[in-house]
Amino acid sequence: MIWATVLFFILLFLNMPVAFAIGIAGLVFFMTTPDLPSFLIVQQMATGTQSFPLLAVPFFVLAGHILNASGITYRLLRFANLLTRHLVGGLAHASIALTTMMGGISGSATADAAMQSRILTNDMLQRGYSKGYSVGIISVSSLITAALPPSIGLILYGFIGGVSISKLFLAGIIPGLLMAVILMAASYLVAKKEGYDQTQEFEKPSLLEVLKGLKDCIWAILFPIILIVGIRFGIFSASEGGAVAVVYATLIGFVVYRELNWTKLKSVITDAVSDTSMIMLIISAAGILGYIFSYENLPRFASDFITGITEQPTLLLFIVLLFVFLVGLFIEATAVMLLMTPLFLPVVIEIGYDPVAFGIIMVILVTMGGMTPPVGVTMFAVSSITKTSIAEYTKGSLPFLGAIIVLIVLLVIFPQISLYLPNLLLE
Repeated sequence: MIWATVLFFILLFLNMPVAFAIGIAGLVFFMTTPDLPSFLIVQQMATGTQSFPLLAVPFFVLAGHILNASGITYRLLRFANLLTRHLVGGLAHASIALTTMMGGISGSATADAAMQSRILTNDMLQRGYSKGYSVGIISVSSLITAALPPSIGLILYGFIGGVSISKLFLAGIIPGLLMAVILMAASYLVAKKEGYDQTQEFEKPSLLEVLKGLKDCIWAILFPIILIVGIRFGIFSASEGGAVAVVYATLIGFVVYRELNWTKLKSVITDAVSDTSMIMLIISAAGILGYIFSYENLPRFASDFITGITEQPTLLLFIVLLFVFLVGLFIEATAVMLLMTPLFLPVVIEIGYDPVAFGIIMVILVTMGGMTPPVGVTMFAVSSITKTSIAEYTKGSLPFLGAIIVLIVLLVIFPQISLYLPNLLLE
């Protein structure tokens, strides 16, 4: 086990793709454990992907790509800019508002941040915002997509931990909206301090302008509402909701907005297959680790070790989350979710903390690792697109990362924030 673990981290630091690092380390473990037949490694890789809830992943990934190709993104951006143009730091608020509305569409923080950095950064720089502030708020605000349905992270957590995905979808709504409010407050304070958008050259939008803007993008805003209502009233499950999302997105693209054509659809399907393949390959490799964890009884070892530090439940939870965050600084979010959930979810349940509330916190925290040095995927994406140095990005993003940490502390201390909607609608 020790040699396999050492090899795994060596391969990671050599920049080998996570799925291959897991698979090779798992193979070494099986080869060095005499009483384990080698065919089990193939069996566990296949078994790891054979689950009905996982059908939601390719469906929601495809639906997000179709909706983005349907012209919805630019309609939402115009509406977000309309609502926030008169505020101090207006374009930063527009980015946050756009992410909140896009959260029910893309399901991916990195995809959302990359898209916004392409279409918003130049405008923000022309308005006098610093590059660090601009890319920092675009990157960190994309974290909202981790909480709002149909978050891919929530689907994976629910699949690995055996937690209701429907409850997780509902539980993420209030924390996602709170995240938007906290980030807007932080962006306002920084903009006020740095003197961004102080002239207030834009007027507050009239009711007529708001209604007109809402009409233009109503089909995008209806998407997550239809999803939640359908799950709540048992019309379809969370996994089946993915198929509904694909049909909905296709109809909007071809019939309503008429911006989707067969050439775009072909490109969209290619991108969706690529994204899904990457996720499923990691899940398949994680099936090997799941078996190794069970064989070595690592969940029990982790539980005994952490509970031996202190018996105070809240402190234990913070220790678990700190460990998860530190791992997330070096490993891609999907892999962290698949590695850490089977290790720490039993510990969390043992201390009496709700697994749904923990899932929301864990998904937010793990995704945040992608926005921080040294190897954050989202950080590298926006920095590369905008040609921003890591030092400048880090300085600009710190106030917003601090705001997210405040939110995480609140969610840990008051799990009722996350559990309110699941308890109200599904009990």
